[in-house]
Amino acid sequence: MRIFVLGAGATGSLLAELLERQGHTVWCGDRDTARARLFLGKRSTIAVTKVNARNLRGIVRAARGCQLIVNASASVFNQIVMRAALRLRAHYVDLSSHLTRNPFKAEQFSYAKRFEEKNRTALINAGAAPGLTNLLVKRAAEMLDEVHSVQIRLYESTESDDPISQWSPEVSFDEAISHPLVYRQGKFSMGKRFAELEKFRFPDPIGYANVVLAAQDEVATLPYAIPMRNMDVKIGGNEFDRLRRWYKQGKLSKSRGIVRQRFPQTSSPRAIAKLIRQGVLQNARFSASVLVRGVKRGPKEDQRLLIRTSAMFPTLYQIRQQGRFTTPVAYATAHVAALFIKYFHRDEPGVFAPEMLPVETRRAIIAGIRAHSVRVTHKTTILRQNGEDEEDF
Repeated sequence: MRIFVLGAGATGSLLAELLERQGHTVWCGDRDTARARLFLGKRSTIAVTKVNARNLRGIVRAARGCQLIVNASASVFNQIVMRAALRLRAHYVDLSSHLTRNPFKAEQFSYAKRFEEKNRTALINAGAAPGLTNLLVKRAAEMLDEVHSVQIRLYESTESDDPISQWSPEVSFDEAISHPLVYRQGKFSMGKRFAELEKFRFPDPIGYANVVLAAQDEVATLPYAIPMRNMDVKIGGNEFDRLRRWYKQGKLSKSRGIVRQRFPQTSSPRAIAKLIRQGVLQNARFSASVLVRGVKRGPKEDQRLLIRTSAMFPTLYQIRQQGRFTTPVAYATAHVAALFIKYFHRDEPGVFAPEMLPVETRRAIIAGIRAHSVRVTHKTTILRQNGEDEEDF
């Protein structure tokens, strides 16, 4: 395919490189072409065009001739980029939702009819979290006859002497000031920021870590596709602990805006390499766990099951051994998004979240991430009636 990637930062530049390796014709657009070149690297032959993501006509001009537009810039631009894709009669992919007008449903779904009329497909939230997490929830739900609850637990940590975020400053700030979306007893509501502290056990070597409610997009799509009673997403790790501390100190608010000292720009590969050499940045981790509880009906009796799936992404040290200098979050998001595009489902027009894809596509993507040093583990537990004792199998 001919693919235009809007946003050539840490994630977009790596995604463009991975798509080119798949054999696609790829070019990028970014408002800062010099910075985009730093992320792509001197050896990259991928073209970069100067374009403002707020300018619909500019996107259309830059992306003319493409068959697929990927929005790897901020999710606030989703609807502008979707309109550009429709004008160009191109397919569309993005990595997250913005959830402003209707916080309880992904805004991209409002374009479903228009994509159907153009006979084009839009795949939304096609990253690691959301994205892969949605696929893992759907996989577990298909093993049950009735889903009671879904819990997604994420872990992000950076071992560094200075604040170094794995996300862009805009994404980190937006997550910090947004109220978490929760689904309880079949109804959506807004939770309190950094609330409901819980101790959760992630796969080794992370182990136990405190997690709190976080604003994540999975809750805005999964309850519509899978009948369930409850769902929430929590995040832990030192990066989120720092945001929680600033929030308690009154240093995080929409009116204050982004304080660049607290939300630094994403480091380029060259900058990350320098920080590692200087000993400022030692390591970083990213992990996702999905817990789905429900009932499996049997001929004699029903079984209450807990299905847990965890994905442990390569650490900064392991990524460095591959000859790359990028964060685990950017690595995870770009590699999973590349797989979504590799197995892009164009046979049915409309707007689709990951959990809405055909089962063969979902299985291929989950299987594909193992080839990129992602460790995926599954565990099913029988829950006894009192809910206290558990029996594994």
